[in-house]
Amino acid sequence: MTMETKFSTLWIIVVLNMGKADILSLYIPGIHEELLAFAGTTPITQLMLYAAIIIQIPIGMIFLSRILRYKINRWANIFASVITIVFIIGGGTTTPHYIFIAAIETVCLLLIIWFAWRWKNPKDISALSGNTSGLQS
Repeated sequence: MTMETKFSTLWIIVVLNMGKADILSLYIPGIHEELLAFAGTTPITQLMLYAAIIIQIPIGMIFLSRILRYKINRWANIFASVITIVFIIGGGTTTPHYIFIAAIETVCLLLIIWFAWRWKNPKDISALSGNTSGLQS
């Protein structure tokens, strides 16, 4: 499995869990009132817009992880993972389902950071092995 596929697959797991956490949260009594209290004077539609924009980062990384060049891909995965972890922790609740799902999301994001940090340039590896075609054998 290529590193790009690993990244993309982990991003899919994160996005699916984010959606499931939000869906399950809709069934918690009083959640709407909590959200309104959290919003304060900020219109709820504005908060939803911010959330919609931020959620595009992990959604976009599903595709971008597969097409970006090595160096940009590596740093984009690290940067996007950090932003997403902050979003998950900062926008979360203390309900058991959310803590469980957020833990899974965070582990996946930490794996992305770990893999990206340790990822070696495939061109360097093929050059070291004497493969001049740029393809790994």
